[in-house]
Amino acid sequence: MLILASLTMVGPFTIDTIFPAFPAIERDYATDAVAMQQSISVYLVTLGVMSLLHGPLSDALGRKPVIIGGMLLYAGASVVCALAPTLPVLLLGRALEGVCAGAGTIVGRTVVRDLFHGEQAQRVMAQISMIFAVAPAAAPIFGGWLIGIAHWRMIFWALMGMALVLALATATLLPETHPAERRSPLRVSALVAAVVDAARDRGVRRLVGVASFNFASLFTYIAAAPAIVVTHLGLGASDFGWLFVPIVLAMMSGSWLTGRLAGTLSSERFLALGFGLSAIGATLGLAAELSGLPRFPWILIGPMITGLGIALVFPISTLLLLDLRPAHRGTLSTLQAFASTVLNAVLAGVIVPVVALRLETLSLTALGFTALGWLTWSRQRRAARGLPEAAPLTE
Repeated sequence: MLILASLTMVGPFTIDTIFPAFPAIERDYATDAVAMQQSISVYLVTLGVMSLLHGPLSDALGRKPVIIGGMLLYAGASVVCALAPTLPVLLLGRALEGVCAGAGTIVGRTVVRDLFHGEQAQRVMAQISMIFAVAPAAAPIFGGWLIGIAHWRMIFWALMGMALVLALATATLLPETHPAERRSPLRVSALVAAVVDAARDRGVRRLVGVASFNFASLFTYIAAAPAIVVTHLGLGASDFGWLFVPIVLAMMSGSWLTGRLAGTLSSERFLALGFGLSAIGATLGLAAELSGLPRFPWILIGPMITGLGIALVFPISTLLLLDLRPAHRGTLSTLQAFASTVLNAVLAGVIVPVVALRLETLSLTALGFTALGWLTWSRQRRAARGLPEAAPLTE
């Protein structure tokens, strides 16, 4: 479980670790904050595009080969970033990191459902989510610590080391959970057909949308972290913990509740509670910003309560999605990752640079994504009324 949780942390570490280095990288490359924001968006775009392959490949080749290969290639991409002489080369390295990073996150999530069922799957997914929740807080703090003792390029050497350790741990300690007799044919046409067929399923599309919109409400704050911490709060490169630690504590609390309440609440009630909390968080944050209260600590209300709600929604919506087509869980995990990543790339590269100019517009954006997620879930609930999704999760 620790290995699987660590694999899911690759994505947040890739995004958040370099936040404290933005000012230093801008100075070295003589660029601005908008250009640096593209270091997030190019990573997310390639992550989203390549995520369409990771799941189907794992359905055809097995889980371990895809994870190990992805982590080794990720290590190489991090070396490109560490040695980049110009910003375009750095962006190329970030794009290459996105090509490989999904192998750990997407396939690792699929392994959970391979191994566990019913309430146990919900509890394990919640426990992994608790560990995963540490990443958004630990990554910028770790990056700020590295900036304090070394050049910003050391961040990418550290990411390379992380990938190599995960590749070794996967090779030696993680079992293969998708045996040869269950694998799909390794043909491009078969892989494409599996993705297209799943994407045509309205239930798949709706549950993918639920997870994507749900997380986007929190990612709005995460992608805007440099603006929130440095511009609005006037803090420095080593102070990102003031934003991320409360978010992480809230997400860990939500994941703990998900595990504790497994089997006692229906999936409908879990999602209603989670979306309700996210909406309350964004609304209270907006009210605090409009009321003229001091920005700190009131600026944390929205991200914290939103994070708590998201931690309740994500494990349930993911398991419901993966249960729609048990023989193609890798493909479904791929579609979920693709949709969420592309949406987050648009957020980071297009929406956040605009809405982050004011805290009020950040909260309104988060509230809007929460509303979209709830509306999408409501459509899925009406379409599936009377089916097992309305009951506590079972095998």
